[in-house]
Amino acid sequence: MKTVILAGGFGTRISEESILKPKPMIEIGGMPILWHIMKLYSHYGFREFVICAGYKQHMIKEWFSDYFLHTSDITFDYTSGNSEMIVHNKHVEPWKVTIVDTGLRTETGGRIKCIREYLGDEEFMLTYGDAVADVNIQALLDFHHSHGKIGTMSMYNFGQNKGVVEVGAGGVIEAFREKSDMDGDLINIGFMVLKPQIFDFIEGPDTSFEKEPMEKLVRLKELVGYIHNGYWQCMDTLREKQQIEKLWDSGAAAWKLWE
Repeated sequence: MKTVILAGGFGTRISEESILKPKPMIEIGGMPILWHIMKLYSHYGFREFVICAGYKQHMIKEWFSDYFLHTSDITFDYTSGNSEMIVHNKHVEPWKVTIVDTGLRTETGGRIKCIREYLGDEEFMLTYGDAVADVNIQALLDFHHSHGKIGTMSMYNFGQNKGVVEVGAGGVIEAFREKSDMDGDLINIGFMVLKPQIFDFIEGPDTSFEKEPMEKLVRLKELVGYIHNGYWQCMDTLREKQQIEKLWDSGAAAWKLWE
């Protein structure tokens, strides 16, 4: 099963770093946050990725092109008058990565629509390229298969600073709305599983996936919420980036499930 990662936005709220690179390429512990997300999926055996790139998409392609250089020792030998490169202790993740330029200003739904040809008629996983978590991906997938609906969306209790998800019987999502003082605080954290029928809900490049497609799934009672009770943190601001990096540097990164 393929994992789709949305990695094309401008990242304007963390402009201190995103002015230089795509937000998913901002580093935590010397590696892009995108790598951290992929390592989580890979830990559970999901190693085929489709990355929806956009803003400064060439930087994502170049990083993966040189990935083995980032993780290996290299000798450059010019003694014969030629340039010879010798790679030592080569370590490359067992990943297949497709990076698609989905446009500079394309909305999230439009980006997903752009990569349909790379997914075929199969269900797929979807997440955002700017958050880390210790979501049990296999348990999420098993839950998705248990209810038979078109979509599963992971939810997290994060406090009253995001939009609110209303959940009915059996976990079926009833509505999305803005927060209020009387609300609970389950929020959409991505880590979704979707059947290929989802493409029928996306009109074009200007479609925001979080609006029309997901709201229509809600009206049809085809979107079910999976509650994640562990760790989750997005990287919207420089302060949040520093919080995540502090956990990594201290050895307390809850999302680091791999060895």
